[in-house]
Amino acid sequence: MLRKMLEKDRKRLKRRIHIRKDISGTAERPRLTVTRSNKALYMQVIDDTKGQTLAAVSTLEKDLRNIKPTVAGAAELGEIMGKRLAEKNITTVVFDRNGYLYHGLVKAMADGTRKAGVKF
Repeated sequence: MLRKMLEKDRKRLKRRIHIRKDISGTAERPRLTVTRSNKALYMQVIDDTKGQTLAAVSTLEKDLRNIKPTVAGAAELGEIMGKRLAEKNITTVVFDRNGYLYHGLVKAMADGTRKAGVKF
């Protein structure tokens, strides 16, 4: 089982590197990256030209700990990220799925962010 997980992680990292060759965030259109684990969900908006994180949200934050890493929780987290981006006047982003399949949690986070008015 351990060998299977190592192979799965290796393939995801290979996809991630392949995707990142083409995707880059700018000041006008920063990169929205998502990360998921069994216990937590993370979203960051990054300006790659400056190497600076513009906004971030995670289920590990004190007031968001009640959000579980489920599809419904991911959608809620995406909406929170959309609100934080609206406060910073960021309306368009480049979506970086970080090597994960665009399905389930990743899709729910993206749809939640779109629901809050962010375009990508």
